Amino acid sequence: MKLLAFLAVASVASAQAPPSADLMPTMQAMAQSLGVSCDYCHTAPRGSGQPEPKKEVARAMMAMTRELNAKVQAATGKTATDATAVQCVTCHRGVAIPAQLSDILIRTLRANGAAAAVDQYRDLRKRYYGGQAYDFGESTLLDIAQRLASSRPDDARALLQLNIEFYPRSVKSYSALAYAYTRKLDDASAIANLEKALEIEPENGVVRGQLEQLKSYRRGK
Repeated sequence: MKLLAFLAVASVASAQAPPSADLMPTMQAMAQSLGVSCDYCHTAPRGSGQPEPKKEVARAMMAMTRELNAKVQAATGKTATDATAVQCVTCHRGVAIPAQLSDILIRTLRANGAAAAVDQYRDLRKRYYGGQAYDFGESTLLDIAQRLASSRPDDARALLQLNIEFYPRSVKSYSALAYAYTRKLDDASAIANLEKALEIEPENGVVRGQLEQLKSYRRGK
């Protein structure tokens, strides 16, 4: 956030002169927070007067950041030095357009299907795993799949199988996968996944209860 705003203000002077040496580390730190380079904002030749729309967004972001920091200080009664500051990295965490990984995947799933969402997850994990940008923890795919299991069990299964690939001891994923199979009336596959969950956590009473209940009225395939 601050990067765009900062560059918008700094660009007025940059038309006449390059950034001073002491300004460069600050600009570089801001660029790193968004995972961008200078030309993300500086899209037009210096002094050309051509529109650079991101700078208008930047000015609004800078004003918003100042307002948020003022509110934090007022709410906590702390000075600017002592209060936790909202910075560009607070939201962006290394990506230019911040969004939750779950939201990104859900949009892709709705627009292009589960296979596209699986490919996107793999790509983002390859590029950003270990950084601050996205939560690649066990719960991200699990939460999406649980929301889809009743109405779109095949999509849920695709995401859960991907989650198990990266978290092979995820009892919750095996249990959710079992539920998705029951929506397809495939109780045999559901039972197999619950039994796998119990292999990992033999004392899990919830899973054991689900398994016993399912075996008592198993259907179909």
